Amino acid sequence: MRTGILGALIAFAAIVAADAVAQTQGLTFERAAYLTCRDAHALPRSQRVALAEFLADHVARHRGVTIPDGEQGAQLASLVRGGCTISPDAYLFVVIDRAVAAESGKLPKR
Repeated sequence: MRTGILGALIAFAAIVAADAVAQTQGLTFERAAYLTCRDAHALPRSQRVALAEFLADHVARHRGVTIPDGEQGAQLASLVRGGCTISPDAYLFVVIDRAVAAESGKLPKR
């Protein structure tokens, strides 16, 4: 019985993950740029992370830097989280752009 429940949960998680990927693949910059921090917070975690990564990649390309993993990436995420906490009605894209701009001198160039 336990194995059946575990299998059903794994199948459900795979379906949810596939749905999140499908939704973010159809996401255009024009739609994503106008989502507020509040809108993003209402999304499931996987979609919120995919949205933030999509916007951060766009900002990084525009600014000529890369978003690293590890400590620097965590610091950027912390800046974005703080910006969204202070101003939940701000566009997530703007918050991410300002965080990358603030740290661009420390980020690796493309």
